[in-house]
Amino acid sequence: MKKAENIIVGISIGDLNGIGSEVVLKTFEDTRMLELCTPVIFANVKQLSFIKRNLNLEINLQGIDRLDQLVLGKVNVLNVWREGFDLNLGTNDDKVGEYAIKSFVTATQALKEGKVDVLVTAPINKYNIQSDTFKFPGHTDYLAQELEGDALMFMVQDNLRVGLLTDHIPVSEVAKHLTEELIVKKIETIKQSLIQDFSINKPRIAVLGVNPHCGDGGVIGNEDDAILKPTLKKIFEKGTLVFGPFPADGFFGSNQYEKYDAVIATYHDQGLIPFKTLSFGNGVNYTAGLNKIRTSPDHGTAYDIAGKGIADYNSFKEAVYLAIDIFHSRNQYHEISQNPLKIRPKQEFSKKGE
Repeated sequence: MKKAENIIVGISIGDLNGIGSEVVLKTFEDTRMLELCTPVIFANVKQLSFIKRNLNLEINLQGIDRLDQLVLGKVNVLNVWREGFDLNLGTNDDKVGEYAIKSFVTATQALKEGKVDVLVTAPINKYNIQSDTFKFPGHTDYLAQELEGDALMFMVQDNLRVGLLTDHIPVSEVAKHLTEELIVKKIETIKQSLIQDFSINKPRIAVLGVNPHCGDGGVIGNEDDAILKPTLKKIFEKGTLVFGPFPADGFFGSNQYEKYDAVIATYHDQGLIPFKTLSFGNGVNYTAGLNKIRTSPDHGTAYDIAGKGIADYNSFKEAVYLAIDIFHSRNQYHEISQNPLKIRPKQEFSKKGE
């Protein structure tokens, strides 16, 4: 197993006019983080040094031009571009979006090639990243194309885990996307992630209904009775501990979620609103179901506070912790799969020194 400091965490810098650079630099200003991993930020060292000085941060940046120059135990910055350009913090700028994608695409390629072990992505602006060569709604869709597996948005904060059957689609289209095939695939992805990424051998999964009160017997829509209930029954009969559908309105307020290892919402806001309310800025967006590990903070570019030095970096730090923990969990899972007699107790790998 890799030593902690030898775990290479690739970081795409996101929108430089937002708070991404600030939360990344604040996270690794704490030198204890370098006992857990070696970060490599895909950006430009001169620009990050400028931002560092503006924010009065005490952090040493190691500029490199190739990944084979990476220095373990240092905060490395891979120069993905050389040219300088003006930053106008707090504004939407297509040029900045272009560099955000350069960072992300280069970091993803390094992840594919095994040159970094995990990827943590700082926030992007979904509007200014669009171009003739990049036509994706965001990080997840591109990763789904580039990496093996079935990508699924999985929001995580300690033991609260919320997955989605559908994500970035209009509410008006949710019902027609809910097919038996989709439900089976998403639940299997969540189940496998809970086993290999979170070391939960027999996960219990709750599914929320699509309609208010799960349709009230067809009075408020028939999707729950016609699609969700029979599909969940089939999945349960095959050995997966899946339960529901549950009415979504009182599920989190009554703390029902605490009985389950994961909750699956049928659409984006049904899952993300309660998750972000409960996680208080410490949540992590994990892309489950892929052959590589990617996490990100649960917030956006926050243009309104960019450059003011007041951005909360806890969510980004938690994203780094989670990526490292999942990296270790997957290694143990594969080791045990190859040698079932060699079973180790679950360990806490991250948050060392806190």
